Amino acid sequence: MTYVPLAIAILAEVFATTALKLSDGFSRPAWAALTLAFYAIAFYCLSLALKSMPTGVAYAIWSGVGIILISLFAWLSRGERLDLPAMIGMTFIITGVVVMNLFSGASAQ
Repeated sequence: MTYVPLAIAILAEVFATTALKLSDGFSRPAWAALTLAFYAIAFYCLSLALKSMPTGVAYAIWSGVGIILISLFAWLSRGERLDLPAMIGMTFIITGVVVMNLFSGASAQ
């Protein structure tokens, strides 16, 4: 159950960041409002996750998975390019999150 609010926080942050891009510097009010709403949801859900997980672990998962999802979504929906160094870097992020969760005592509170 610990990971449910964190997963919602990650997805909300991905939607918020996507809406931020579409808001064109907050010049498009509907997208700007969606940006603010989804960031509010993201931080609220992150705060719920922090009740039962260490801050470092939660933030590592939140930011790492968020980076991967935002990059993949931008690539699939807007054709933004991911070159080899970007893909290698994302592989390191995924590896780090997996190692932290499976082998680190930091994930126990």
